[in-house]
Amino acid sequence: SNALDPTAFPSLRKMEVEVVSMTLSMLHAPKTACGVMTSGGTESILCAVKAYRDRARSLWPHIKQPEMVLAKSAHVAFEKGAHYFGVKCVWVSLDEKTQNPNLEELKSKITKNCVLIVASAVQYPAGTMDPITQISDIAMQNGLPLHVDGCIGGFMLPWVEKLGYEVPLWDFRVEGVTSISADCHKYGYAPKGASVIAWRNPDDRLHQFHAFAGWPGGYYASPSLLGTRAGGAIAAAWASLNAMGENGYLDQAKKAMQVSEDFKAAINAVPELQIVGSPCMTIVCFKSIKPKSVNAFALGDAMQKKGWKMSRQQNPDSLHVTLMPVHYPARKKLVSDLKEAVEIV
Repeated sequence: SNALDPTAFPSLRKMEVEVVSMTLSMLHAPKTACGVMTSGGTESILCAVKAYRDRARSLWPHIKQPEMVLAKSAHVAFEKGAHYFGVKCVWVSLDEKTQNPNLEELKSKITKNCVLIVASAVQYPAGTMDPITQISDIAMQNGLPLHVDGCIGGFMLPWVEKLGYEVPLWDFRVEGVTSISADCHKYGYAPKGASVIAWRNPDDRLHQFHAFAGWPGGYYASPSLLGTRAGGAIAAAWASLNAMGENGYLDQAKKAMQVSEDFKAAINAVPELQIVGSPCMTIVCFKSIKPKSVNAFALGDAMQKKGWKMSRQQNPDSLHVTLMPVHYPARKKLVSDLKEAVEIV
């Protein structure tokens, strides 16, 4: 099945509409909001960059060298999109302690060529939330759109908030947010190949589409980057969201957050280790503040020998962990293994 032609597989179109509708509801979108399913977070981000470039061409045709302003912690897919679509990335440095972008620097880097501001909820390297309400104010003051990358946090943060954890506003409740990307195949627990890009304004979504009427094969229109849009991933995402339901997502979020809280407490109990930034969900990054005593990468090697895969990161040298509900039964072993690994290195 192929979702490119909605008339060929009407049931598939219905599934996509319902997945988008459920996602919009979760993100507190207004009634006018809309969206499209894509093959993953990278495609959703690429679609956003392409759409905002084309939006700028329509609204501000004098801009010949479009720019987007984003924190250095923004996902590398934005750099990829910039490379593909001829948009310059204007990077904003991070506060070493909070891992948030420097807002004064962000303001100063908005030029007459800026067509987009990007924020993350949450950013992947440290799992921290960008100050989206403040970035939204800056975007509105400059008449610019704001895309929030919620690819990894989009299907977790709503439930973390419902559980009573402190989560800053980041979704469509923030007035300046014009679009959000959220992956069904991450904390939506759908099989790989499913993401949603959600738009506050249907007019902005139109710039995501590509249409051509001059082909002998007939009118061709594509809502995303791909031509063929695999129906299996859409159907599987629809099945996953319906099977999980709100109670299922709350239950899984509760377990994942318990693992996160236990692991952060274990890190804080080791004098040589320090959590990077202020993670507000289930991504945790930590570094060694005494690298001659406990080397972060050596610690990662020791944990890997115990069966725990931790990503190595840089600036600063650190270990990154994405915690899942599946870790809940083994959360005590994770904590004890960390303590033993510190002693080994």
